[in-house]
Amino acid sequence: MDSVAQIAERLEATGYLADDALATVTWLALTMDRPLLVEGEPGTGKTALAEAMAQVLEVPLIRLQCYEGIDATQALYDWDFPRQILHLRALEAAGGADVEEAEKSLYDERFLLARPVLAALQQSPAVLLVDEVDRADDEFEAFLLEVLSTYQVTIPELGTVKAATPPFVVLTSNRTRELHDALKRRCLYHWIDHPGLEREVQIVRSRAPEVSAELGRQVVTLVQQLRARDDLLKPPGVAETLDWARALDHLGRTEVDLATASATLGALVKYREDADKVQQALDRMLRT
Repeated sequence: MDSVAQIAERLEATGYLADDALATVTWLALTMDRPLLVEGEPGTGKTALAEAMAQVLEVPLIRLQCYEGIDATQALYDWDFPRQILHLRALEAAGGADVEEAEKSLYDERFLLARPVLAALQQSPAVLLVDEVDRADDEFEAFLLEVLSTYQVTIPELGTVKAATPPFVVLTSNRTRELHDALKRRCLYHWIDHPGLEREVQIVRSRAPEVSAELGRQVVTLVQQLRARDDLLKPPGVAETLDWARALDHLGRTEVDLATASATLGALVKYREDADKVQQALDRMLRT
C-alpha cells in the first residue's frame, strides 16, 4: 500500500469510510508493522475496520474474542485429546509400540488445535483481530504484549512458531477499563468517535445502498439527535443506524413515521429504559 490516500480508497471500496486521521494511522500501522489499538463507543466501526482491512489486503481475518477469564490457552493452542486417545488405542492394538516413542507421537502437529493467535502466526499474512481486549485481565495483556513484541510463540513439545510476515493486528477496546501503558506503547493508537451527520449519511449510502437517500438521511438525522442526549444507557452507534435504516427499508418505508419507528425500536436501542426514552423523543421529533 503506497499511500494514505490509497488505503482510504481501498477501504471505501469495501464500504468502510475512514476519515483522514484513521486512514493515516492505519497506513502507518501497516507500513511500520505495528499493532493498531482502536478505542471508542460500541458501534463506531472498530471491528468493521479489521474486517475491511482483511478485504483490502486479501488475507484471512482471524478473530480472538476476549472475555473475562480468558487465558493464553484459549488464545494460543490446545491438544486434541480425543484424537490422541484414539491414536494410543490404535498403537496398542497394533502391538509392540515403544512407550517412549508412543508418548512422543502424541504431541505431533497433527494433534495440535491452533487457537486464533497461533493460527494468525501460522497463516500470516493475515489480519488478527483482538476484539474487546479491555474485557481480559492484566495477565492476558502481558501475554499479548509478549507475542506482539516478537510475533512468535513457543510450544514446548514442538518448538518455536514465528510468523514469516507479521500479521496486521487490530486490537479494539470499548474502554470499560484502562489498558496498561506497556501494551499501549507497543501499539499505534486511535480513538474512533461517532461520525458527523454528513459522514454518517455517506456510511449509510455505502453500507446500505438499497435504502433510499431520503430515508437514509432522515434516519441519520434522528439518530444524531438521539445520540446527543446524555440520559441513554447506550446511545445508538453506526451499527444501529444501519440496522434501523435496513429494517425500515425492509418494511417498504420511504420515510420514518411514528408507528413504524415504534415497531422497529429493537433495531435501534437495546435497553428497556432507553426504549422508553427514545420512544418519547421520537414522538416529539416526528410530530414537529
